Amino acid sequence: MARSRALITETEREHIAGEHGDRRKYEAVSRVRSRITDELTTDIDVLETHHPDLLDELRETVCEEE
Repeated sequence: MARSRALITETEREHIAGEHGDRRKYEAVSRVRSRITDELTTDIDVLETHHPDLLDELRETVCEEE
């Protein structure tokens, strides 16, 4: 079964890890930042309204204390 991405693509993971130079790294960081500030906030609003249990699962995963 093919894996899908959550927030970051496999290529963006490589770029952020610095495997393809600084320019690609900064471009990948910018794309991910846009998803966080634009798309993720919209997704959270939808979950909050239509499926709060799923939002709780997301929070448990993302906000997990170490």
